[in-house]
Amino acid sequence: MGYATRAVHPALRPYVGDVVGYASDAPPPEVHRGLPSRHLTIVVTLDEPLGVSWPGGRLQKHDALIGGLHSTAVVIAGTASRAGVQLSLTPAAARTLLGVPPGELGSVVLDLDEFLGRRGRELTEQLREAPTWNARFDLLEGLLLQRLGQRRPAEVRPELGWAWSRLCESAGAIGVQELAAEVGWSRRHLTDCFTTEFGLAPKVASRVLRFERATAYLRRQPRTRLVDVAAVAGFADQSHLTREFQSIAGCSPRQWMAEELPNLPSNPQAAAIVPTSAAGTH
Repeated sequence: MGYATRAVHPALRPYVGDVVGYASDAPPPEVHRGLPSRHLTIVVTLDEPLGVSWPGGRLQKHDALIGGLHSTAVVIAGTASRAGVQLSLTPAAARTLLGVPPGELGSVVLDLDEFLGRRGRELTEQLREAPTWNARFDLLEGLLLQRLGQRRPAEVRPELGWAWSRLCESAGAIGVQELAAEVGWSRRHLTDCFTTEFGLAPKVASRVLRFERATAYLRRQPRTRLVDVAAVAGFADQSHLTREFQSIAGCSPRQWMAEELPNLPSNPQAAAIVPTSAAGTH
């Protein structure tokens, strides 16, 4: 699997985590797990539709999709797609760029054109026709900057924005009661408002963030002992880490490492950088 990326435009940094192009000459794996994280995800395929389902659910095919925050891995299977572009969006991007609160997208995967309409279908066609990664990144950046210019930055209640940032900064290490006390709300009020806004309860978001930290560490340091990964990521012990992998990814840490790590970059930001003036093909 080959990867390419470009630094996010300064005006888009509050809304875009990263943009990554990927392509492979080998057949896609039978099953790939789309793990939860702090980001919403947009994927536009460059060849065949992507087959996506929730565990035990019906497989649906998408040429371009958007997925909200979620707490269990989606299953990517039944697809011949080998290439695409993936965009990671912050929750703030849902309101500002898509016009909906992130909670409306919580734990769902939908066709991108449900939000962009005809422009979404045109974008898929243009990305597939573009000859280089550089040209594709230009198209995506131009669309997002256009939408940003057309909209007022949507405001979330400052307490909720602060609570989300606090959870992310601590990688889920802060407890809900402590978080509520810092915000100045009751635990129940914080939980209700947070869940409505983001689509995940704060306790569930903490679990996702700890899990994200663990998988990111394994991608960078795959030879690290799991007991050490558990300690770094804030789990009680290795057994706790293993239980969370089973609950969130549907497999053990070692199974995920064996099946998924060979096809993942050690760090998406370490993929081949495509500067504005460069021309790279997929």
